[in-house]
Amino acid sequence: MNLHEYQGKELLQKYGVAIQNGKVATTLPEAKQAYHALKKETGTDFVVVKAQIHAGGRGKGGGVKLAKDQAQFEDVASRILGMMLKTPQTPGGMEGEGKLVRKILVAEDVYAPDFDACSEYYVSILTDRERQRNVIIYSTEGGMDIEAVAENTPHLVQKEYVDPQLGLLPFQSRKIAFNLGLSGTAFKQMTKFISSLYKAFVGSDATLFEINPCLKTGDDRILAVDCKVSLDENALYRHKDLEDMRDLDEEDPTDVEAKNFGLNFVNLDGNVGCMVNGAGLAMATMDIIKLSGGEPANFLDVGGTADADRVEKAFRIILKDPKVKAILINIFGGIVRCDRVANGVVQAYKNIGDIKVPIIVRLQGTNADLAKEIIDQSGLSVRSAIELQEAASIVSEVLQNAG
Repeated sequence: MNLHEYQGKELLQKYGVAIQNGKVATTLPEAKQAYHALKKETGTDFVVVKAQIHAGGRGKGGGVKLAKDQAQFEDVASRILGMMLKTPQTPGGMEGEGKLVRKILVAEDVYAPDFDACSEYYVSILTDRERQRNVIIYSTEGGMDIEAVAENTPHLVQKEYVDPQLGLLPFQSRKIAFNLGLSGTAFKQMTKFISSLYKAFVGSDATLFEINPCLKTGDDRILAVDCKVSLDENALYRHKDLEDMRDLDEEDPTDVEAKNFGLNFVNLDGNVGCMVNGAGLAMATMDIIKLSGGEPANFLDVGGTADADRVEKAFRIILKDPKVKAILINIFGGIVRCDRVANGVVQAYKNIGDIKVPIIVRLQGTNADLAKEIIDQSGLSVRSAIELQEAASIVSEVLQNAG
């Protein structure tokens, strides 16, 4: 689950991480109130207006602007609020339709009064599953695309691996600060920043913290100017307060619908819709689709209760994708009987109405023969299979006919 920048900063602040202060607004009147409140706190007319969407590269699309006075602020805020912001990370990239900006963050200008005395760094924390360690990635090249830095100047990107059982040790925080070329007050501030950031990462069950830029101000403070936070959804039951931060407007409507139905769904870019019970079987089904010349359009696990209602909901979600040329239903009848699933497929087919996409049903396990008989005698345009390879051959045939 991704958080907005302002939400991520609220989380960081709870763990003692120093941040760029700001106030979120959803309307222009709220934005004006935020501006005046910040002006009173900071004593300056300068503020930064940041679009709040779940995508990086906002500045490249005009979603981050500096305002030097109230008139300029109101102009910038009115243009960013409600805009369709296009960034390299929004759907379709800079050529796509972009994302609607529903919220802005009105933030203090932390680069003033001496911009030249400031330095930008890159700091992120994530899990290296291969090494079974958390890793802190850091660089002196903050404020830039870290991917480009890693590709063009890999020696400027450094890593510090942390044993999750031992946690971040004091010498590691000092090592990072030293490698960033800091000394004196800034050195002490950075060691504290890294230590607090790691505590926030572990304490919130995050999968990614990315601070870019991490700023050293002219008076040697270390601040998170921007942050990207991704949380482990499987751990949200331990963080009700964080779960409440979910912004459904920023998520794929199909994903949201699937979650409401209790379906495990991941949207992909292929042409064959999948409906399977069990994650392992789903992975095998996607492999066989690939081998048969198709591309999986989704991962959809209906679980062990594949009744008519659940199957119908899964059908409707798959059919929302216009790229789907065929649907493969692959159910192993262990917990659930195959004949029950077959009746569910027939009932769902009738309820939905005219389905023009070919449907291949492969049912194996308890009462598989009876299930095949139900499908074959339904009179519906549904093709049944017993073996997985047989189902894959039908998928291949259907795709060839579809052109």
